[in-house]
Amino acid sequence: MVKKKGPYQEMVMATRNPGKLREIKKILADLPLKLLSLNDFPALPVISEDGATFFENARKKAEAYARLTHRPTIADDSGLCVEALQGKPGVYSSRFAGENASDEERYQKLLAEMEAIPEGQRQAKFVCAMAIANPAGKVYVVEGEVLGSITFSPQGKHGFGYDPIFFIPELRKTMAELPPEIKNQISHRAQALKKLKLILRQILA
Repeated sequence: MVKKKGPYQEMVMATRNPGKLREIKKILADLPLKLLSLNDFPALPVISEDGATFFENARKKAEAYARLTHRPTIADDSGLCVEALQGKPGVYSSRFAGENASDEERYQKLLAEMEAIPEGQRQAKFVCAMAIANPAGKVYVVEGEVLGSITFSPQGKHGFGYDPIFFIPELRKTMAELPPEIKNQISHRAQALKKLKLILRQILA
């Protein structure tokens, strides 16, 4: 079930996003894993993220790619939920400005929609659901989140996605102003991965 190469065990991270893969590899660096991505399987189809929740999408992707690659697969679905927009963009975060929009186009669209929303009413949270599935169909799902608010303009050069407009009050910085080593400790994905690592340690034992 787990492909081995030397002392490492192969798992697939169900993403083609290099920024996301880089973050996850750093957080899981202390585990004996050889983490592949969907870029290592160019013939694989795109699995539609049509679930109503982050949990549903993460589970669906993990199960599908585990079957297709014949390897244990980690998948996540994450996004930004803004209180004043009734939870939008939510599960549509990556498609908020259209299927092929850039990160900047997405967050600029969000800023435009929130233009009239005053300071103090711009609360938001990043949510990440993360699933691991094996080819036999066993699945575990965990979730992490981080609370913050939406700025009026982008700030910072690190990260990706909505990071430049997501302000963390305790740190007085946007996610994009944090160096990667700090973001990888406090982000929604980091929170989910901390929980997932407990499961991975059992699987790899």
